[in-house]
Formats: sequence, structure tokens, C-alpha cells
Amino acid sequence: MPDKMKWILENIKALSPHEKATLAHCLISSLDDTNEEHVDGAWIQIAEHRFAQLESGAVEARLAGKKSN
Repeated sequence: MPDKMKWILENIKALSPHEKATLAHCLISSLDDTNEEHVDGAWIQIAEHRFAQLESGAVEARLAGKKSN
């Protein structure tokens, strides 16, 4: 275990409940940020690909909820 992690785990007991909650929130938020960047990038790629298909005529636009025959 890295020294920084050991230090945090040894000293976390000295924190107040509010400080522990703040720390937990910050840690969880930092995980979410990483995942969102990856997801946002994937959605951008999908949107660009679909737009290129529309512009090239490979697919046709249709209203949402309408079934094609």
C-alpha cells in the first residue's frame, strides 16, 4: 500500500463525522468525473458518426416514434 494511503487510513479516525462525509463525497465525485469523461467522448463519437451518415445519405431522418414500413 502506498505511503499516502497508509497516512490517510491512519489519520481518518481523527476527522469529525462531517469531515469524513466531505472526504467520502470528494472521493466518490472524483471517480464519477473520470467515468463521465469517457462516456461523453463515446457519445460524441456516436453523434458524429450518425451525423455523417445523414449527410452522406446512407440513412434517412425520421420522426421519433414513427415506424418505417
